[in-house]
Amino acid sequence: MPSALKRLLRHLALDVSPLRDSRDYRLLFGSGVITMFGTMISTVAVPYQMKQLTDSYVAVGLVSLAEFVPMVVCGLWGGAIADALDRRKIIVMSELGLMVTSAALMVNSMLPSPQTWVLYVIGAVSTGIGCLQRPSLEAVIQQVVKHDHQAAAAVLSSLRWNFGAIVAPALGGLMITAWGVTSAYVIDTLSFLLSMLLLWRVSSLPPAADAAPASLRSLVEGMRYAVSRKDLVGTYLVDMAAMIFAMATALFPFIAAELKAPQALGLLYSASAVGALIASLTGRWTARVRRHGLGVIVAAALWGVAVALTALAPNIWVIVVCIALAGAADMISGIFRMTMWNQTIPPELRGRLAGIELLSYASGPMLGNARAGMMAELGGFRFSLGAGGVLCVAAVLGLAAALPDFRRYDATTDEHALAAKARREAAATAEAPA
Repeated sequence: MPSALKRLLRHLALDVSPLRDSRDYRLLFGSGVITMFGTMISTVAVPYQMKQLTDSYVAVGLVSLAEFVPMVVCGLWGGAIADALDRRKIIVMSELGLMVTSAALMVNSMLPSPQTWVLYVIGAVSTGIGCLQRPSLEAVIQQVVKHDHQAAAAVLSSLRWNFGAIVAPALGGLMITAWGVTSAYVIDTLSFLLSMLLLWRVSSLPPAADAAPASLRSLVEGMRYAVSRKDLVGTYLVDMAAMIFAMATALFPFIAAELKAPQALGLLYSASAVGALIASLTGRWTARVRRHGLGVIVAAALWGVAVALTALAPNIWVIVVCIALAGAADMISGIFRMTMWNQTIPPELRGRLAGIELLSYASGPMLGNARAGMMAELGGFRFSLGAGGVLCVAAVLGLAAALPDFRRYDATTDEHALAAKARREAAATAEAPA
C-alpha cells in the first residue's frame, strides 16, 4: 500500500484512546448508547402520534415549542448544580426521572383516547429533567478524559449519538407503523432501566472543595464569564442561528405523507445521522485542525446549503441524501464546538458553561421546528425548507463578520486553551508520585 494512502487512512481512522484509557468514560459511553437508542425511537413516536391525533403542522411544531421554557430554566440550573454537587448522583437521579416520563407516555398511548395535552406536558417535563442532567454529562467528560484526548472524545460522543440516531429511528418507524406507538415507548422505558445499571458503576464525581454553591449568583458568574469570551459566544450564536433557520424534523411526517412514502419516515429521521456517522468515523482529521471557530462557520453554512437543496429535491430519495449531507456538516460543527469548550473552559465553571451550551444547541432545534411548522402552514414544506436554508447561510455569514475573535480562534495560541492545558499537566504531575 502506498505510504501516502497509509497516512490518509491513519488520519481518517477512529481514535479510541478515551475508551481505552478511562473506565468511567467507557461506562458513560455504554450508557449513552443504550439511552440514545430508546430516546430516538420516542423522537419518532411523539410527532407521529401527534400527527395522528391532530393532522396539523402547527400542533406537531408546538411539541418542540412547549419544551422551550423548561429547557431554558432547567438547563441553566442544571449547570449550576453540576458545579456544586456530585455529578454522578445528578446523572443517575435524572435517568430515573426520564424513565418515569417515558412510562407515562406509554400509559397514555394505551388509553382508548390518548390525550394530546399529555404529549405536551410530559414532553416538557422530560425535557426539563434531561436538561438538569445534560450539563453534568457534558462537564464530566473533562474530568474523566485527558486534555489531549478531548477531540477524540468529541468524535466518539458524536459516533455514539449517530449510532442511535441511525438505527433507532429506522427501527422506530417500522415498529410504529407495524405495532403502534406504544411499542416505541416500551423500548424507551426499558432503555433507561438498562442505562441506570451502567451509570450506577461510575465512580463518584464530587465537586471541587471550593466549588460555589448552586445559586442565582453562581449562574450570573457563569454567564458573565461566557459573555466575556467572544469565541464562546460565537459557538453559541452560530449554532442557534443554524438550527432556528434550518432545523425541520417536525416536517418529516408530512414529507413522507405528501410524497406517498410512509415507509420512508424512519429513513428521514435517520438520514441526518447517517451523514453524521460518516463524518464521525472519518473524523480523526478534526484533531489536526486548530482554527475551530472558522471550522464551525464553514460547517454551519454548509448545513444551510444542504437544507436549501432539500427543498429542490424531486423525490424522497434525493431528500434523504440532502439531509445526510446536512447531518455531516452539523456533526463537524459539533465536534469543533465541543473541542473548544472542553479545551478552554476552567473546570470550576465547566458545569455552568455546559448549561449555557445546552441552551444554544437545544433551543435552536426547538425554535427551528416551530418555525418550520409555521412556515410550512403558510407555503408548504418545500417553501419552509428552502427559505430556512437560505436564511441560515445569511445569518451564519453575518455572525462570522460580526465576531472576529471567534473567526480567528486558534487552539495553539489562544490564552484560555494554553492555560487549561498547563493546568491539566500540572495536576497530572502532582498526582504522579501518588
